[in-house]
Amino acid sequence: MNNVYKLHAHLLKTGLHEDPSSLHRLLLSCAACAPDSLSYARSLFAHIHSPDTLAFNTIIRAHSHSSPLHALSFFTLMRRRFVSPDHYTFPFVLKAGSRLRVGFEIHSLIMKLGFHSDVYAMNGLISFYGGLKYVEFARQVFDEMTVKDLISWSSMISCLNNNGLWYEALCLFKQMQIVGNFKADEVTMLSVISAVSSLGALELGRWIDSFVRRSDLKLTVPLGTALIDMYSRCGSVDDFIRIFDEMPKRNVLTWTALINGLAVHGRGREALRAFDEMKELGLQPDDITFRAVLVACSHGGLVVDGWRVFDSIKNEHNIEPMLEHYGCMVDLLGRAGLMNEAFEFVEKMPIRPNVVIWRTLLGACVSHKNVDLAEKVRERIYELDPSHDGDYVLLSNAYGGIGKWVEKAVVRTSMREKRISKEPGYSYLNVDGVIHEFVSGDNSLPKSDDTKDFLVSIIRSLSDEGYIPCTSNVLHDIEDEEKEYSVSYHSEKLAFAFALLNYKDRKTIRIMKNLRICCDCHCFMKHVSHKFNREIIIRDRNRFHHFSDGSCSCQDYW
Repeated sequence: MNNVYKLHAHLLKTGLHEDPSSLHRLLLSCAACAPDSLSYARSLFAHIHSPDTLAFNTIIRAHSHSSPLHALSFFTLMRRRFVSPDHYTFPFVLKAGSRLRVGFEIHSLIMKLGFHSDVYAMNGLISFYGGLKYVEFARQVFDEMTVKDLISWSSMISCLNNNGLWYEALCLFKQMQIVGNFKADEVTMLSVISAVSSLGALELGRWIDSFVRRSDLKLTVPLGTALIDMYSRCGSVDDFIRIFDEMPKRNVLTWTALINGLAVHGRGREALRAFDEMKELGLQPDDITFRAVLVACSHGGLVVDGWRVFDSIKNEHNIEPMLEHYGCMVDLLGRAGLMNEAFEFVEKMPIRPNVVIWRTLLGACVSHKNVDLAEKVRERIYELDPSHDGDYVLLSNAYGGIGKWVEKAVVRTSMREKRISKEPGYSYLNVDGVIHEFVSGDNSLPKSDDTKDFLVSIIRSLSDEGYIPCTSNVLHDIEDEEKEYSVSYHSEKLAFAFALLNYKDRKTIRIMKNLRICCDCHCFMKHVSHKFNREIIIRDRNRFHHFSDGSCSCQDYW
């Protein structure tokens, strides 16, 4: 703001304080200092006797991000004073409208004023509709554009990616390479990398990495950080460490991406070393960094280190721990079997625990077969969220784990009465750009009979090697043979059998799963990794499991 004050003082001294071009330069300086300068900018604007289009555009632009209501108010004033908007006006007005979820009539105004063929206005509409999740409207605007520039393509790719249409985003990126003479820039590639990350498609990720290098794009901090996150979510530790080592510059976000990647892949000690190295370089960790480090401690069973890190948040870095940090500590203590300590920690939290924290503790109670505490925790959850299917399933599993079939049946009956259904387990295989989906017990998949028959033969062959199906979480007190049948067709087992049957030359099998892997499937994967000499990488809801030669990277601690 000091530069703004100095410039204003200079204009007053030289008598240029009413000169339109000088005032515009002053408003631009205010816009560059937003949001701190916005009230000053409004005061300056009020002293302009006849603001023109350029002045209105500048004041609208300054407010479009931090104060969208003011931006729309200035646009309304612009219309009342009969000042004509130009193609620079609408992108900022639409940006403000998107933040407030209003402004659909602006599309009509754009058409009415003849800006329907203007690429700037149309790009603004794509971003506007994308931000409001109206993907079909955004795509219609994009498809009807007679002239498209790189921002048009990039905005549409970003729209698809941000709304969960990752394959569509990648297909549009491919189309851009074919029909447009555009060289993808960093903004475009960040959206593309994000889409690949969400899909967990390593082969595609490596192609994108090569594309970035062929395009002579510099490995900037944002681009490198995105690639680290992409390789982490695609299950390749070596690749994201390579990208980190190649980056000429790194910031806190980069280090956090590295730490988080190591954490979810079960490399807790390495994550802690990276955290210490980051601090030695003089970088101040933020709340997201601390969350990543605590996750590393949780997945690695590093209780002492976890307490040290948690205490340092406030004592060393003067940051007030957030709800997420308390949740990580509950997870850490619960996974380590310190159930009473975890419960006491929640009870003494200075922040009111939310349902996620109680649910984390409930999951730990089930894992450690502490039914008494699970019942107590379930009562707390019921007060906050009485209809979540996962809570009923967890409590049901807790009863089944210790053979309390009557109590288990009561929980399941309650679910049916309240019409609460369990989220189905499904898994994905991504091979050569083709997605194969598997749902537990589903018979509708291509070659499902062959896959199931092959899976049964695998399970039978494993029994000679000591594999015994874990059936404690089966729904009812049924015969052992039926229990084994129930767990045999979990989605990740079907995915593995399908991959082994149809892609015999694959040494590494990568599976994505929507739920936490169960004990039986975890045991199964260890056995088959040894028997068939395969590396199996499973990304479940919480973390990655790397199975190889009969063991898992999590060391059976998950």
